[in-house]
Amino acid sequence: MVAQEALGVTGSRVAAGAPFAQTAPQPMPGTVDREQYEDVDPNPIHIVAEQPVSTFSVDVDTASYSNVRRMLNEGRLPPRDAVRIEELVNYFHYNYPLPRTREQPFSTNVTVAPSPWAEGRQLVHIGLQGYNIVPRERPPLNLVLLLDVSGSMSAANKLPLVQQSFRMLIDQLNARDRVSIVVYAGAAGAVLEPTPGNQHARILAALDSLSAGGSTAGGEGLRLAYSLAEQNFNANAVNRIIIATDGDFNVGINDPEQLQDFVSRKRETGIYLSVFGFGGGNYNDALMQRLAQNGNGMATYIDTLNEARRVLRDEMAANLFPIATDVKIQAEFNPNRVAEYRLIGYETRMLRREDFNNDQVDAGEIGAGHSVTAIYEIVPVGGRTFNDPLRYQDERPAANATANELAFLRIRYKLPGQDASRLIERPITDADSVTSIARAPEYVRFATAVAGYGQLLRGDPYIERGYDFGDVISLAQGARGDDEFGWRAEFVQLARSAQSAAALSPIQTQPRLQRPVAQR
Repeated sequence: MVAQEALGVTGSRVAAGAPFAQTAPQPMPGTVDREQYEDVDPNPIHIVAEQPVSTFSVDVDTASYSNVRRMLNEGRLPPRDAVRIEELVNYFHYNYPLPRTREQPFSTNVTVAPSPWAEGRQLVHIGLQGYNIVPRERPPLNLVLLLDVSGSMSAANKLPLVQQSFRMLIDQLNARDRVSIVVYAGAAGAVLEPTPGNQHARILAALDSLSAGGSTAGGEGLRLAYSLAEQNFNANAVNRIIIATDGDFNVGINDPEQLQDFVSRKRETGIYLSVFGFGGGNYNDALMQRLAQNGNGMATYIDTLNEARRVLRDEMAANLFPIATDVKIQAEFNPNRVAEYRLIGYETRMLRREDFNNDQVDAGEIGAGHSVTAIYEIVPVGGRTFNDPLRYQDERPAANATANELAFLRIRYKLPGQDASRLIERPITDADSVTSIARAPEYVRFATAVAGYGQLLRGDPYIERGYDFGDVISLAQGARGDDEFGWRAEFVQLARSAQSAAALSPIQTQPRLQRPVAQR
C-alpha cells in the first residue's frame, strides 16, 4: 500500500469493502440551479476567398445529448450552452462502411446534399467509422474508478445510480484486468487496491459499501487516482481513470485552470481520463468537459440506468478501447465552387490551421466501433450568401484539374502508443452529391435531423424561419432504419417534447463561464 502522506492526501485509506468515513451530509439548496456551462457561440460564417481552410479535433463525447434529454423529460428546454450539436449527432450509430484494413483504423465517407432548413445551401456530411473488436481481442484494462461520495451526491440519480451503473462494467471484467476504486469527499482515499477483474464479489462489495456525505475534495482524489494508475501501469493495457461526479469540486484543487493543467501534464503518462456526469441542480458541465478534453478521454452523462447500459455494456469497447488518437479533420474549400461555409458544432474543438500538421497538438480519440460525424453548411458560388457580395471581388477562373471539386479533405491520426501521425486525403467532388435530401443515405438524413434539432434548441440564427421541430420529426421518422435499441425512436419523442416545451416557455438562460483560451 502507498502511504497517504507521500501523495499529499489528507484523508485516510479504508480497507476494501469497509465503509468510507464520512461527515454528515450537507443539505443542498433545492430551488437554486447552480449548473454551469461554458459560454460558446455558434461557429461563424467564413468567406472561402478569405479563409478557405477549416481545422478541428474530432469529438466522440455524448454528455450533451443525455443531459439535454434529462431536461426535456422534466418538461423544460435546456440552456443554450448545454446544447453541443456535435455530441447530439455523435450519440447515434450510423451504418457507415467498415474500414477495409486495420492499418487504416477508420473509413471515410462523404455526402453532399441540399440543406433542408435553408434554400440554396448544401450540407457536406463527413462520416468516419472505426473498426470494432470482439471481446477476446480486447487488451486488458488497468482501471481506476474515481467516485465522488460528497454530500451533493446523495440524490437517487447520483451515487446510487453510480453504483448501479458500474456493476454493469464490473460484470464484464476478467482476470487480465485490474480495477481500483478511489473515493473523495472531505478527504480522498482508496477503498479498493488494484484487484483482478474476475474478483467480482470483492469489487462489488467495495462499490456497494459507499455512502454520500461531506464536501468535495476532487483535486485530491485525482492525485490519488493517477498515483494508483501509474503504479500499476501496463504498457500492453488500456490505462484509464473514470471519474463519476456531478462536477461540484469545492475543496482541494478547485481552480478550473489548475485542474486542467494537472490533467494535461498527466496525460503524457499514457493514462486516459474519462468523466461520467450524474445528477442535476449543481451539475458542473463546463469543468467536466475541460477535464475530459485535456485527459485524452471522453465525457458522457448518465441520466438513467438505460444510459448506463448503453455506455458501459452495449458500447463498452467504443468507450474504453481507443483505436486512433489525436484525430484531426481539415477541409480546404475550393473558392471557384464554394462561396461561404460554416461548421455545425465543434465550437470547443476548433484548431488553428498550423495545428493540423503539429503532432504535439492534442486532439480527440476514436474508440473501437465508434463513428464520428461532422457537417458543414456551404453556399455554392452564385448562391444566396450570408454576406452581401463584394463590388470589387476578383473573378477566379476555374482550374480544369479541380473544376469538379468542392473541397479537399485531410484527416490526421495516430495509432495508440505512437508519436507520429498518419495522413488520409481525398477530394470532395460532384460524385459525392445527391440532388435532394430525400435521396441521401439514411444515415445522412438522420444525422441532419439531429443537427436541425440541436440548432433549434440553441436558437441558432442560421435556421430559416419556417423550419421547426415538426420538420425535424418528419425527417427523422423517415430515417429510423434498423433501430435495434430504440434510440432513434426515443429521439423522435424528444423532438416532440422540445416542440411542446418551446411552445410553453422561452429558451432558458444560464450563468455562463468564459471560454478557456487553450483548446484542444
